[in-house]
Amino acid sequence: MPDIAEYTGKITSEHADKPKYVAMVLAVCQSFLGASDTAKSLPDDFDLDSAIGAQLDIVGVWVGVTRYVRTPLTGIYFALDTSGLGFDQGSWRGPFDPDNGTTTLDDETYRTLIRARIGANHWDGTLEQSRRILDLVFSGDTFVFIQDNQDMSMTVGVVGKPLSAIELALLTGGYIPIKPQSVKISYYIVPSADGPLFGFDVSNQYISGFDTGNWGRIYE
Repeated sequence: MPDIAEYTGKITSEHADKPKYVAMVLAVCQSFLGASDTAKSLPDDFDLDSAIGAQLDIVGVWVGVTRYVRTPLTGIYFALDTSGLGFDQGSWRGPFDPDNGTTTLDDETYRTLIRARIGANHWDGTLEQSRRILDLVFSGDTFVFIQDNQDMSMTVGVVGKPLSAIELALLTGGYIPIKPQSVKISYYIVPSADGPLFGFDVSNQYISGFDTGNWGRIYE
């Protein structure tokens, strides 16, 4: 990175003893260095993994999704003694959120939605690519899978680490675009605890039998 001394060091001896001249060179060169430093920081400021606040809003504009949801997401605020809304599950109510639901997504949830929209912008409409979008959005300990029911409908299952209340609301509310045209989502199945869903004749990260698989909750 250039240093201001690289420019002031080129002032000739004829002008080096002129304080006003040196100050003028410093002021002019510093403005260009400042602009250069700002330009170099822009990729990090608007990187999806690190952008926050207004910068993340701009990334959302680029991909075509806003942090302000059309319909308030209900049943997502943190609450003690309420299943699915405890610590690391429920969402804290924002200062401008209405009593009956949130309309503004926090940075981390908004980041998830942006990733989903980026995948949708490159989607070819197939179930195979739907699964890839879900893997991109819900990476780590949460796995979301799709079952083709062969009747123009599909079932979406969630296993592993449970989704937060607001992530579940976004998924079941259709904000994460994973549905091919003219195909109906029959329902969403979410496990009642960490781990795979209960099922017979299958044993993998998604479905398992007695003593391992969990009963699922159905959201239509």
